[in-house]
Amino acid sequence: FDPRHYLGTHCHGFPKTGPHRLRFLLESVRDLRETLKRKGSTLVVRKGKPEDVVRDLLTQLGSVSAVVFHEEVRETL
Repeated sequence: FDPRHYLGTHCHGFPKTGPHRLRFLLESVRDLRETLKRKGSTLVVRKGKPEDVVRDLLTQLGSVSAVVFHEEVRETL
């Protein structure tokens, strides 16, 4: 979870992720984790800036053959 997603937006100052969306996200992540656990897998969840968290996680894990991510498209007005 990137803390910057809970700050005001650039254009209107409203939170990018309000309380209802946050609750939905937390419930969805919890459900995904439980589903993966039942299938013998796991889900790693971290809070922080992705550029820091991913680097630290890669260091912790050691041998990683691939990293896949997506970048949010930002609208420019």
